[in-house]
Amino acid sequence: MSSTRNDPVALMLMGFAIVVWGFSWIVMKYMTAWIGPFDLVFWRCVLAFVVLLGIQLSVGQPFHVPPMGPTVAVAVLQTVGFQALGQLGLTIGGGAGQVVLLAYTMPFWAAAIAWPVLGERPTRLHMLAFALAAAGLLLVIAPWKGMGNVLALIPGLAAGLCWGGGVVVSKKLFQERPPAMLNFITWQMLLGSLLCLPLTWALPQRPLVWSVELIMGLAYMAVLASALGWWLWLSVVRRVSVAVVGMSSLGVPVLAVILAWLLLGEEPDAATLAGIGCIVLGLVTVNLAALRPVRD
Repeated sequence: MSSTRNDPVALMLMGFAIVVWGFSWIVMKYMTAWIGPFDLVFWRCVLAFVVLLGIQLSVGQPFHVPPMGPTVAVAVLQTVGFQALGQLGLTIGGGAGQVVLLAYTMPFWAAAIAWPVLGERPTRLHMLAFALAAAGLLLVIAPWKGMGNVLALIPGLAAGLCWGGGVVVSKKLFQERPPAMLNFITWQMLLGSLLCLPLTWALPQRPLVWSVELIMGLAYMAVLASALGWWLWLSVVRRVSVAVVGMSSLGVPVLAVILAWLLLGEEPDAATLAGIGCIVLGLVTVNLAALRPVRD
């Protein structure tokens, strides 16, 4: 396996994945004018499943049933919970930059959940990262601005919590019975659509308005952000260390904040900028903790 500095292909794929996922949050914010959060997740998963299944069969990989218990748990937490809550935060008024930043607090939640579930005790670097994250979250959520601002951003934070739980369940599964990755992701899209379908009927959301813009947005989210995005990311994971992958993932919320500023006019105030700085510094710290051995 090549090292990161000597693997220009890995760096290129990593950069492309960051751009695809960073821009996806801007697309998701635009799509709130035509589709509700649960309809969006449903159609995104359906279309991504069709694309991934086609890729899987074309490369000769069988579509077989993975370990269903943990696979369903990951689908509930990560595929549906993370995506639906993130889109809900955008729909009820959260800024794209703020919501993506809160959703990408996943490493903090994953580290906290991994302690009781996987026995991975947090280090001093983890504790420092948690303190920085807490300060950053307080500045970004800004409860002094009123409950309306808080309620709009809570779904983004809950999305990060769900993603963190999904990461821990995935890690436990990969340690015990590692599935074929492409087949696992294809099943995630199938289960995501099946699990989200009842939500589209049971929970109130804006009426679906079919338009050229909506179709283009769905195509971007399903083909690029889901199918291609995950393929790119898995290609990077195979080439570089987990720590490097974790550090590189910081590019997504940073890029999304910049794009939201430039394309959506979401200019952050001083407190939000300070909060962004604290959270990014905390994310860097929690990823650096992966480079150090755990000491009892």
